[in-house]
Amino acid sequence: MRIFLAGATGAIGRRLLPMLLGGGHDVVGTTRTPAHLEGLTRLGATAVLMDGLDRAAVRAAVTEAEPDVVIHQLTSLSNLASLRNLDRDFVGTNRLRTEGTDNLLAAAVEAGAHRFVAQSFTGWPNARTGGLVKDETDPLDPAPVATSRRTIAAIGHVERTVPRTPELEGIVLRYGFFYGPGTGLGEGGPMLEMIRGRKFPVVGDGAGLFSLVHIDDAAGATLRAIDHGSPGIYNIVDDEPAPVAEWLPYLADVLGAKPPRHLPVWLGRLAAGEQAVAMMTQARGSSNAKARRELDWTPRYPSWREGFRSGLADATTSR
Repeated sequence: MRIFLAGATGAIGRRLLPMLLGGGHDVVGTTRTPAHLEGLTRLGATAVLMDGLDRAAVRAAVTEAEPDVVIHQLTSLSNLASLRNLDRDFVGTNRLRTEGTDNLLAAAVEAGAHRFVAQSFTGWPNARTGGLVKDETDPLDPAPVATSRRTIAAIGHVERTVPRTPELEGIVLRYGFFYGPGTGLGEGGPMLEMIRGRKFPVVGDGAGLFSLVHIDDAAGATLRAIDHGSPGIYNIVDDEPAPVAEWLPYLADVLGAKPPRHLPVWLGRLAAGEQAVAMMTQARGSSNAKARRELDWTPRYPSWREGFRSGLADATTSR
């Protein structure tokens, strides 16, 4: 198939592109950075310079490519500083999830594509009430922390708009918290270094559930979504949602680091903000049952336990 991969040099795009090419697909990959064009070409993709917020440029790139499938992996997270104010640090990504999504959808329809696959996120955006593990029928948090309201709204825009575009088979993939090569929880990543330096504490009881996923498993699910599954939303996470108080000390042990410090809620709020406290103490996990069933997807690392032991560093993987 002819695939238009918007965001081919992002965290998912870098892992997904070789999988698509290895599967015999003809891939047009985009980047906003001229220096990345040569690398995309060297891998075997048709490289295109494109800003997802430039509607005319998106239209020109997609219609010229005439893809069967458009994959939306556009983000702008290079300046992510902390969890204190997600709306400030996600301002670029939020625009790409709203304006960028609309630009790509319109271009995909005009180009005659039949399927559109977009990324979303699951875990902390879940409602922080009711059951501890949510599925795709559960709502996003109706009362988010004030500093994450725009970010939740942008996620909601993707999840409402993509599956409801009648001319396309719209798939939204709610990825869990990434770990592995090229992520914050990969070798050399900033969060891993924080854990090594005991700068990533457990706040309060650490009962907040995280649904994690190895970056290659997330890319593998995206590969499946180009020709599997009916329009709708899918959680892309491993099998084992885990409280921070469990997975964080385990990861520190895997790294040979000292156990994380523990902070009371009031101090965590002062040090890291209300959003960090909510994630650490109230976050709900997510179920991958629908993705396993309808995308026929099986994660290589069904548990973060094995993934932390074997999947933090780069390695050749197959799907």
